[in-house]
Amino acid sequence: MRNTKMLGAVAALALLAACESTTNNAATGAGAAANTSAGPRPGSQEDLVANVGDRVFFDTDISSIRADQRSILERQAGWLARYPGVTVQVEGHADERGTREYNLALGQRRANAARDVLVAGGTAGARIATISYGKDRPAALGSSEDAWAQNRRAVTVVR
Repeated sequence: MRNTKMLGAVAALALLAACESTTNNAATGAGAAANTSAGPRPGSQEDLVANVGDRVFFDTDISSIRADQRSILERQAGWLARYPGVTVQVEGHADERGTREYNLALGQRRANAARDVLVAGGTAGARIATISYGKDRPAALGSSEDAWAQNRRAVTVVR
């Protein structure tokens, strides 16, 4: 009899514990739906990358914006218009070929060219800083055309 009472008490506690966690989840809105991410925070770097794109690519030794890349910068300008409190930095990059000095200057021209498109798209110039990393921060390692193509870029970074 004593074992039966003990078993009944344990079962009642287990049942009560199960009911309590269900009640808490329903009352607080917690549960599977609350644990899944609704996506990146609006106005964040992750939002820019996921919904617009954060980089444009350049041809070898060129700092003018390619026609196939202009729409990315135009979308960035629209995104910046939606988030007027966001400031960005445009990073200019180059591939590994050439001297450090040449690549720093080329990276700066690329960052400035991307900035100019953003400003032409309505973004206040005061919201956009530029910097050149030249060949110092490659996105892809290696000495191949594929690696070089990924490293000839301007990247917009939320600050």
